[in-house]
Amino acid sequence: FPTHLHRASGSVWEEERYTDGSKWRFLEHKGPVFAPAYEPLPEHVHFYYEGKMSNLSPPAEEVATFFSKMLDHEYTTKDIFRKNFFKDWRKEMTSEEKSKITDLKKCDFSEMSQYFKAQSEARKQMTKEEKLKIKEENERILEEYGFCVMDNHKERIGNFRIEPPGLFRGRGDHPKMGMLKRRIRPEDVIINCSKDSKHPKPPPGTRWKEVRHDNKVTWLASWTENIQGSIKYIMLNPSSRIKGEKDWQKYETARRLKKCVDHIRAQYRDDWKSKEMRIRQRAVALYFIDKLALRAGNEKEEGETADTVGCCSLRVEHIKLYPELDGQDFVVEFDFLGKDSIRYYNKIPVEKRVFKNLQLFLENKQAEDDLFDRLNTSILNKHLQELMDGLTAKVFRTYNASITLQQQLKVLTSPDENVPAKVLSYNRANRAVAILCNHQRAPPKTFEKSMQSLQSKIDAKKQQLFAAKKELKVAKSESKSLHDEKSRKVVETKRKAVQRIEEQLMKLEVQATDREENKQIALGTSKLNYLDPRISVAWCKKWSIPVEKIYNKTQREKFAWAIDMADEDFEF
Repeated sequence: FPTHLHRASGSVWEEERYTDGSKWRFLEHKGPVFAPAYEPLPEHVHFYYEGKMSNLSPPAEEVATFFSKMLDHEYTTKDIFRKNFFKDWRKEMTSEEKSKITDLKKCDFSEMSQYFKAQSEARKQMTKEEKLKIKEENERILEEYGFCVMDNHKERIGNFRIEPPGLFRGRGDHPKMGMLKRRIRPEDVIINCSKDSKHPKPPPGTRWKEVRHDNKVTWLASWTENIQGSIKYIMLNPSSRIKGEKDWQKYETARRLKKCVDHIRAQYRDDWKSKEMRIRQRAVALYFIDKLALRAGNEKEEGETADTVGCCSLRVEHIKLYPELDGQDFVVEFDFLGKDSIRYYNKIPVEKRVFKNLQLFLENKQAEDDLFDRLNTSILNKHLQELMDGLTAKVFRTYNASITLQQQLKVLTSPDENVPAKVLSYNRANRAVAILCNHQRAPPKTFEKSMQSLQSKIDAKKQQLFAAKKELKVAKSESKSLHDEKSRKVVETKRKAVQRIEEQLMKLEVQATDREENKQIALGTSKLNYLDPRISVAWCKKWSIPVEKIYNKTQREKFAWAIDMADEDFEF
């Protein structure tokens, strides 16, 4: 890792490498900040059942508030969300409450909902002094808990606050949405620090689940959440030395793939003709991972009940073959739930030999049978390691995402465009990557409202431009008859006003186009995880675009190494 680089904070990147095989020597921190205890509702705010006021026990009331805060959200209209919520809510009720509250449809959370909306509005109306007081308290907590000392360096911690309890939302149509995310307590938390450090103290009257001293891992605390049974970690901030180096290594591995990807592609194309079925299946799967950026297929969390699959775990029912469709030959239709229960749907023309192989793989199989019955992720990953040290399906994804961004930026960026138009081109290039990686999102709840507001601004600006052009025309007419310096200056002033308003209008119209095109695409996931930031930084430097237009403050901290490293000639 380049040692001459300076981070945003001014400290130098250390020469010592923090790779997977390395160890830290000293780690000291204060532990996590826990969610505040539940505060019961004021006496004037009530829950109603069958139209009658009902007092709830504190545990039941707390869970009821989670639902009431989401009352206006689409989630609370979904059957699976409501079913899971009600089942978990009843577990928190007293026996008396259970016997009385038996139907969610008869529950009225509206008064509670109005109370929280009023609370939210009150926070918006706080005075400067009140906001300053909160800011100072947050800064105090950050200074105390938001940093650790690792090998004589003060490092920022990423997520030192433990998430408060609430209702699980999940992504896509997750079968566990609506379930209760339980409160994490000190007894659930494992602390990791040096033996010779000042150990974090748990809150008074509590104890940690365990204090361990594992210097081969980089997490500071961990616990198991109750929904998926997955382990959550408190880690260093993305701007830390370790995280920065891991990022750099990840993208360098993808750049190494660039040097041998043509050979790998030639090899898997030859393998389509292999006499061994297992090799043919492996070759076709690798083609899909390469061409469609599919995940390998081991993303399912332990205990997850959602029927999610990846490339290796595709079943017969997940694909359909069309010798000809919509004027294209050899089309494969994919339809399955991928990671986080996000639907993957795609119709893609493939090479004839891939199509013929797929027909062969489907022979004498039922809908629920595996498409690649001679392949699993372990076999595939072992093969990838043989092709290139460090190669995984994710490296293919990172390589194809980064190379797509670089190619799209070259095609879409016009030297004649102004800054807003160039940023639109960047977002379009980013969107091509997000579509490749299937990074979808539901349109924001406020999308229509914000678009209407933006359209109103555009309409007002058009009227302003019409009036300005009219004034310019009048000024030109007067200047022709007067022929004096004063009238010429008025014309010039009016002309500049028209140009300024035209630029403002174009900026608004570009903004509207950008929002509309990206309403169902999540650009952030690929930007933060799959795109070599040096490509974006080099593009900014080449076209004199402020990096702030592409990366926000947190992202600039994460990619400080790339901002320092990349020049405008960088090629992935």
